[in-house]
This record gives sequence, structure tokens and C-alpha cells, in this order.
Amino acid sequence: MLSLGNALNDDDLAEFEGRVRRFLNLDEEEPVVLYGEPKIDGLSATLHYHEGRLALGATRGDGETGEDVTENLRTLRDLPHTLTGADVPERLEVRGEVYIGLADFAALNREREAEGEEAFVNPRNTASGGLRQLDTALTAKRRLRFFAHGWGEVSEALGERQGDVLARLAAWGFALAPHARRCAGLDEARALHREIEAVRPSLDFEIDGVVFKVDRLDWQERLGAAGRAPRWAIAYKFPAEQAETVLHRISISVGRTGALTPVAELEPVYVGGVTVSRATLHNEDVIAERGIRAGDTVVVQRAGDVIPQVVRVIEEKRPAGSEPFVPPAVCPECGSHAVREEGEAVRRCTGGLICPAQALERLRHFVARDAFDIEGLGAKQIEAFWAEGRVKSPADIFDIEEKDGDPHTPLAEREGWGETSAANLFRAIEARRRISLDRFIHALGIRHVGQTTARLLARRYRTVDDWQGESLEALTDIDGIGPVVAQAIVEFVAEPRNGAILDALCERLDIEPFEAPTADSPVAGKTVVFTGKLQQMTRQEAKARAEALGAQVAGSVSRATDYVVAGEEAGSKLKRAEALGVAVLTEDEWLAVASGEAPPPAAEPGGEEGSDGTA
Repeated sequence: MLSLGNALNDDDLAEFEGRVRRFLNLDEEEPVVLYGEPKIDGLSATLHYHEGRLALGATRGDGETGEDVTENLRTLRDLPHTLTGADVPERLEVRGEVYIGLADFAALNREREAEGEEAFVNPRNTASGGLRQLDTALTAKRRLRFFAHGWGEVSEALGERQGDVLARLAAWGFALAPHARRCAGLDEARALHREIEAVRPSLDFEIDGVVFKVDRLDWQERLGAAGRAPRWAIAYKFPAEQAETVLHRISISVGRTGALTPVAELEPVYVGGVTVSRATLHNEDVIAERGIRAGDTVVVQRAGDVIPQVVRVIEEKRPAGSEPFVPPAVCPECGSHAVREEGEAVRRCTGGLICPAQALERLRHFVARDAFDIEGLGAKQIEAFWAEGRVKSPADIFDIEEKDGDPHTPLAEREGWGETSAANLFRAIEARRRISLDRFIHALGIRHVGQTTARLLARRYRTVDDWQGESLEALTDIDGIGPVVAQAIVEFVAEPRNGAILDALCERLDIEPFEAPTADSPVAGKTVVFTGKLQQMTRQEAKARAEALGAQVAGSVSRATDYVVAGEEAGSKLKRAEALGVAVLTEDEWLAVASGEAPPPAAEPGGEEGSDGTA
């Protein structure tokens, strides 16, 4: 299950529609019909039906692996256990949102308060916690509901348009969010957004925007996804809720990459469904631009209804004698010099691995769900192990069992632990000694290297040794990696202390070479360069198709290139391919090779490169 990109205004929505047009190479006269529906502020879940009966229900998790909550989902009053109606597919995956109605939420809190229990803070967290209860009876008490909004794996095609498929889901017994409809263009989409925002206060469930999806399913398939977000859908968020409060002081938070982020320490205030006591101030430029000072009365909002931030200062309420903010000259954690590099908005600690804040944050990142994801070893456990000196570097994690009790108290004897929980942790750590190269690279916490960049590196180099020795020039040759990211990678590898950490990890781990997503594809693992004007698809679409088949798309031609696909008016890349003996394909030949209809061509012997890089 994928997550959605956000639009915050009409221009963002227009840019989304423009991206769709450019990707599909549509004429201006061709309408992009969108399907809009309220964005429910709940917990994403997926339901699997076999022969019309609910067989499995799970949370979204990290988008690939979720939590089995089948029995809890069976307690939802409007979720069908058996599908009714005609033409129910043999296999059907339905996706949607679990939520609690506002009236039910208020009634639930009245009952809790009458029983002397603490009231729940907001509906979303109440729904999320309720769905994960170990006791289904407790889940049933939360009065959860379900709105269907999509589908996944099916045994047969469900229709040609988004709205038509949702109508079939409704016929089979699923509840759909109200006020959803097709929009013939941007004007109708904007009107629907305003309409739903206007009725928002009267709805019995929380929403935080409108989701717009390309209505044609064949276009959705062509558009595919970029990273973890579909290109064919976007969430047009509503303006964030705001509240007034007092900013008592400005503290400094040190991130895992050494960034010193100013944080507003606030008089607690309820906004956007939660009580906010801290808000990011981003950097010193934002503070100066907004004139923020300690002691100010400020307006706070939850950006995207998630991250609290200070929007503006109410200057007429400013106390006498307040002073402008002075950026820190040293890191508050380790005392190392703090610098602001040219072109950077933030100051950074120069302490590196000697800085406790960075080391701890790197360890938290290392065990995060999208990195090593060691069961039973989360941020709380890492902080405790760090504090007592049991874990100071990532490699120490894999020595916990071997060194248990030397010199620290055996884990099973520590408060909150026992023989069973300690043994479970040891087994979980052992199970993570084998990890894919892309997750390993992402876990290292290299600045600018997220999951997508880690996959690009792993796809190109396959092994740790191949990746570590690469030059700046070779890294920037990878499509999707620019000079800033490449420089951060080179600097990370060049740092001796990082090299020691990598060596220690490699001694303890079995790092699996990257496996292309489509191993049986004829072009899986091949490096492809597109040049010239293509006739059957846009360059962006060609790249997306190639990557979906497991190929690596590069931006320039080198001896590592397997194929150059040359369209009309191909220029220097075609000449370089011919000089190097790289196989050159027409667009039709490439499509035939990629589909397996034609055998891969053999490269022609080329000339030698000159000293200036030309042939």
C-alpha cells in the first residue's frame, strides 16, 4: 500500500494535473478526469476476500508489511464478512480507512469519564489503538467503522474507471465516503474541494482534505508510482487548524546528521486534535523572518494536521525587554563548533560520531522500521542500552548476546526484562544478521540518502565492496543522484571512523546483493540510457517502465551501459555509444527485448576513448 503526495493549494493541484499530462504526453484538448473523495483521518487497512468471504485483514504498516488484525476487523459494524451481490471475484483485496465517528467518540469518552478513566485525546489515535487491541472485545467497544476507497490484488479486472469500481464495491456491501464524485477538470475538482471543506464541520467523522485520483484505470497503470507515492493520486489538504499560545523559550535539538534545529517551547495548547507543547522553528532564517522571540505570544498550527509549527507573532502582546534570537556557536550536546555551510539553511555540529546526540539518533535510525526493523529493539530500548554503555555503535547491537553480562548486568535480570523477553530479543537480532543491501545502506543514516537513493545505489553496485570504492563522477552518473548527494556519500565513506563501523558491520552481517524486482525480466539488472525523442511513450514513462522491469536507467553513456535506446534526433549519447561499442536499439527493438519477444543484442566492438573522454 502506497502513501499519497500532498497539495496545499490550487496551484499544487494544477501542478499535479500538469505532471499527469506531461507523463502521459496528452494533448491540451484531452481532459484529465479526476475522481475526488473526502480524505478520512483514520487508520489504513487492507481486507482480503476469498470466494466472497473475509480471509485476512491487516494494517498498512510500512506499506509492504502490516499487522494481522483480522479478528479485530470482524468487530466493525459496517464491514461485510461475506460479500453480497453479483459478479464477486474469486479473490479481492479491498483497501480503506478505519475510523471512529465523532458522536461515538464523544459517547465513548463520556463512558470512560463516568468510570473514572482518562478520556481519549483524539478519534484517530483511538481508532488506531482500538484496532490493535489484543482482546477483540475491547476493539468492539471502540465502535470502529470502515470506509472503502480502493483495491489491490484481484483475480479479474473490476472496471475501467475509479468511480465504476467503487460503485461495485458499494454493491457488494462496502460503505463509501459521502460527497465523492467525478470531476471533468480542474475547475470541478477545485469546486468539490471547497464543497467538502464547507460541509466538514457537519460530518460525523474527521477528514483532513480531499483525495483526487485519475479516473481512468489504464492511465493509473501507465502512471505507476514514484518512490512510495502513486503518480495518479494526490491529497489536497485543508488549511491547518490554528491556536494562540505563549512561546516560553527557544531550545536547540540536535538531529542524527548534526543539524541544530531551534524548537519553540510552548505553553501547552489544544490544536488540531492534540495538545501541543513544542513546535519546530526550522532554522535561524525562519526565526528572523517571522521576528520570533522568547516570551512572544504566537499563533501555532499543525502543518498538514501533523507537524506543529509557529505561524506568526502577535507583536502587540510582546513583553518589554525581549531579545532577538542568537544562533548557537557550539553544539549543546557535545560542545563542538557549530557551522553554517554556504547554501545551507541550518547550522550543524562538527562533532560527528563523538557527539552523543548524533550517535544516538543514528542508532535510532539504524533500528527503525524501514531500516533493520529488529523486533523488540525500538527507540526506547536503544536509548536504555546507550545510556548504560551496552550499545555505542551499530555493530554493538550484534554483540549484545555474546557480551551479555560482561560488564553489564545480564539483560534477563534488568528491570522490565526476563528470560523470555531477553531470549526473544537475541533471536530477533540474529534474524536480522541477513539484510538486503538497499536496507543496509539506508540504515547507515548517510546525509541525503533515503530509501529511494539507497535502492539506486544497491541496484547499481549490488555489493558493499563495489559501492564503497566508487568515485564522485561514477555516483553522479546514476540517474537520480546529483552532486550534493554524491558528495555526501563520498565524504561518509572517506571518514575513517565510518569505515571502521562499516568493516565491523560487514564482519557481523550477511549483506545480500540487490535483487532486481523482476528477476525473470530479460532486462533485469541491465543499465539503459534513453536518448532522442521517443514515439510510443514519453521519456519519463520509458524510464518508469524500465525500472519496473528491474533495469537501471542512467543519464549518461559509459562502458557499464548495456543498451542505448535511440529515438529521433539522438545526439551525443548515440555517438558515444557507437564509439564504445554499446548496443544501440530503436524504440521498437527495445520494447521487443524488454517484453522477451526478441533476444538481447550483442554489443559491437567500439573504439578507444581519448584522454579527454571522447572517442
